[in-house]
Amino acid sequence: MRMSWRRGLCVGGGLLLVLLLLAAWYLLRLAGIGAAYQAKVLCSAVFVAGREPAGVLSDDLGYPDIDFLRWFDASVDRDGGQVRSSFLGLVEREAVHRPGLGCALALGQRPPPAWPGAWTPPARPDPAFPWPEGDGPAPEAPTDGVDDPRLQAALAAAFAEPDPARPRRTRAVVVAHRGRLLAERYAPGFGADTPLLGWSMTKSVLAALVGVLVGEGRLSLDGPVPVPAWGAADDPRGRIHLRELLRMSSGLEFEEVYDDPLADATFMLFGAPDVAGYAAGKPLAAPPGKRWSYSSGTTNILAGVLRAVVGEGAQLAFPRRALFDRLGMASAVLETDPSGTFVGSSFMYATARDWARFGELLRLDGVWRGERLLPAGWVEFLRTPAPAAPGGKYGAHLWLEVGEFFRGADRPALPRDAFHAIGHEGQFVSVIPSRELVVVRLGLTSVAGAWDHEGFLAAVLSALPP
Repeated sequence: MRMSWRRGLCVGGGLLLVLLLLAAWYLLRLAGIGAAYQAKVLCSAVFVAGREPAGVLSDDLGYPDIDFLRWFDASVDRDGGQVRSSFLGLVEREAVHRPGLGCALALGQRPPPAWPGAWTPPARPDPAFPWPEGDGPAPEAPTDGVDDPRLQAALAAAFAEPDPARPRRTRAVVVAHRGRLLAERYAPGFGADTPLLGWSMTKSVLAALVGVLVGEGRLSLDGPVPVPAWGAADDPRGRIHLRELLRMSSGLEFEEVYDDPLADATFMLFGAPDVAGYAAGKPLAAPPGKRWSYSSGTTNILAGVLRAVVGEGAQLAFPRRALFDRLGMASAVLETDPSGTFVGSSFMYATARDWARFGELLRLDGVWRGERLLPAGWVEFLRTPAPAAPGGKYGAHLWLEVGEFFRGADRPALPRDAFHAIGHEGQFVSVIPSRELVVVRLGLTSVAGAWDHEGFLAAVLSALPP
């Protein structure tokens, strides 16, 4: 009996030790993601958006949804362009700023150190000329046919906080009608010169960049894509085409889950040094083209494809050459992962006016100042319902519905041609070609349903001429 008791105690102690080691391992992995998140968000907000660290830590990194970050310490080295975050001195992560490329995490390797060649900040649009060619303000006098008091009431309501338990935190709104800046408003501490994170609106920009390559004949919608991980002759992933990637119908396994920091979507962004490689390494869970599954990993595979096609010497400058400089989007910054691939799923900053310029390009079918930047039919392809998408809610990296961002059973009837670039926490570029309208809304809405985007668009539309 004594020997049996001792043996049982030994076994039980061993199991307890294993459980404690697993718990410590899990905690340290969580701490690594938390530290990376804090370092990356703070770095970009300070060095790209030009905000003060104290405000970012209290507003962006301190609201109740991520209250656990109170256990992390952050430091900003302005001279060195670095931000460090540490969990109780046990786990540390660092983000590094590079002019023209924004911030990237240092995860086992240093990110690309600088812009290729000498970095020259792009010229800002002339404030003496009206938007979008220049950067002049919205007109003081209302446009003919516009009910200005009703429009201003819609904007005021967008910044109101009727329910303290469900804060909206709207930071910027821009309304452009018939190619003119009609109205804009900003929250205190933000302005027309503040670049703000688009989160998954970046996906739509990446799709436009892919469209440029298609127009140049360097990619084909129905041809194979250059992904090294799929190169074996017997790899079924080699049959995934560009069309299926853009329509989120690749069939690849990927967890687009945000409440688990170690699930694919979050771990890829804040724990993987190579976002494209991480996503491309996933196995098939369904035949290509047969199942729709929204996936940030899919967009980062496309970012890897862009890198492979454009080439190492040119890919970092490609967004500026292909789109941003042509559109006058001087504030736009598309950030990279540590390996140098654009995080096309999530990490683009731009002012509200520049996000609106991108929406205006889509409204004009890819033509800007008489020059076709996107191939004919590309915008139509992006806004055509993907065959596998439930209810036709998604096209090819553009949403045809607003998802969770509406309130109540009686949804306002938006025009059927409305489409949207949508990002986490309520980022929107909404385009309604039939009403010649582009609307940008940027904010920090963390509670589902707190921001009613359909209701806001309906209020804006009610102020415009039919």
